[in-house]
Amino acid sequence: MRPPPVPLVPEFDLGGRNTLGLRSRARFGGVLNEEGQIVAAAQFAERAGLPFHLLGGGSNCVLADEIDAVVGIADLRGRRLERADGGVRITAGAGEPWDELVRWTVGLGIGGLENLAGIPGTAGAAPVQNIGAFGVELSDVVESVDVIDTANWSPRRLTAPDCGFGYRYSRLKKEPGRFLVTGITLHLPAEWSPVLSHDGLGCCAYPSCPAEIMATVLARRRARLPDWRTTGNAGSFFHNPVVSVAAASRIPEVSGRAVSGGVKLPAGKLLDLCGFRGKRRGGAAFCETNALILFNVGGATVADVDELAASAQKAVRLRFGVDLVQEPSRVGNRGLIGGLN
Repeated sequence: MRPPPVPLVPEFDLGGRNTLGLRSRARFGGVLNEEGQIVAAAQFAERAGLPFHLLGGGSNCVLADEIDAVVGIADLRGRRLERADGGVRITAGAGEPWDELVRWTVGLGIGGLENLAGIPGTAGAAPVQNIGAFGVELSDVVESVDVIDTANWSPRRLTAPDCGFGYRYSRLKKEPGRFLVTGITLHLPAEWSPVLSHDGLGCCAYPSCPAEIMATVLARRRARLPDWRTTGNAGSFFHNPVVSVAAASRIPEVSGRAVSGGVKLPAGKLLDLCGFRGKRRGGAAFCETNALILFNVGGATVADVDELAASAQKAVRLRFGVDLVQEPSRVGNRGLIGGLN
């Protein structure tokens, strides 16, 4: 095997590069801050017969202890603002921290992203998962996503319709490894109109500016979610399941919300009713105040996380007949990942 291209190194430590705080090590890895480095790293993996994973901030993944793969940390930086097409166009490199991007736009008095404040991860990972919070999803504001198409190793721009966005879903997620995200372009309206449909924003009846909503969003997140910088976690661990109206009627103790395709149920409530608030397995536990959050109470292993998550899924399935889908992606030795939080 030819030596890996700079800046890849063998036995790359990922312990400090995932918000769940799991010990992990990749066979090769490195921080990549140019498109050419991403291509070189992916092609090296291909020649070596190894999977290639491209990570952002490591906030939406569960890492295996030993990953027999090449792992690149996408660190392409840069952000730009321009007035265009009756609004504001924001471009950002894949490695830009998402929350910093939101705070930057709101600090300039530009609205549209304030409901998405406080979400960890990077701008490049945001479209893969189609991040969303407090009634807004990235798909509401994204104009295009810049990628490297590994089918021919060429740069390509995917429009919003090309991305096939859905609830915590996109074409980028459907075709893992096909597209390596290098940047995003967002289009925000010139005339700001606050989105207050989420119950958590009931106190913001007459906001005067985006900063007011952002402050409320950040306060709500602090009250509901442990800070990953002090308590390792990957945010919401399961998707809120969408079930048929008939299935929802058989679970009267859980209030759902009508959506396209059925009724969306709060996964946290299902877990709570199954007794998972505070439930622990080894170093992994569900939060005492929010059963949807699985966190690292100290020294958690990937086996602890997997076993605790599987037991929760089994309990919800047996009691309610509902399948919970894990939100953080499992990063191991197989498959190619185009971009993760």
